[in-house]
Amino acid sequence: MGMPPVRPEYTGECIRHERSERFRDRNPKHRMGSNAMPRKMSIKEAHEFLDSKPGWIALTTIGPDGFPHTVPLGYFRLANDIVMGVRGNTRKLKNIRDNPKVSLLLESGKSRQDIKGLMVQGTATVHAEAEDTLHYAREAARLRGVPEKDLPTEPRKDAAYIKVTPTRFRSWDYSVG
Repeated sequence: MGMPPVRPEYTGECIRHERSERFRDRNPKHRMGSNAMPRKMSIKEAHEFLDSKPGWIALTTIGPDGFPHTVPLGYFRLANDIVMGVRGNTRKLKNIRDNPKVSLLLESGKSRQDIKGLMVQGTATVHAEAEDTLHYAREAARLRGVPEKDLPTEPRKDAAYIKVTPTRFRSWDYSVG
């Protein structure tokens, strides 16, 4: 009996398998159609996708037990930041105060051929002061097309906003060949 094989240490990099790459290069199903590799979105396309609001955005924080805590939220984009309105004093706000690193996920499509998605990793800040919540409520209303004269003038009771400043975008778009 010899020594067991030594496994290389995980370095965070993807390991490529020569045999599977050769197969993928020779097999036309892996170059086009439903098995084609997704196209990545540019930053401009990612912003347009966010602005199209195809659904709820999923916010993931890390709870005190070390497990991910994911919730769907409404959102809007201000410049490069993504802002979400929430009720004050919730688990997600406590998690962000303990660890501001978060992930957001937005996806659209019903089949593999039309799936588009965007994952944003970034740093979140909680804004719960009345002046801040009124500011973000007015910005959200403007983006929805509310006339200036009808914008909120008072902050909503027990409101808070989470602002995520992205540090990394990951995207996939199977809808284009």
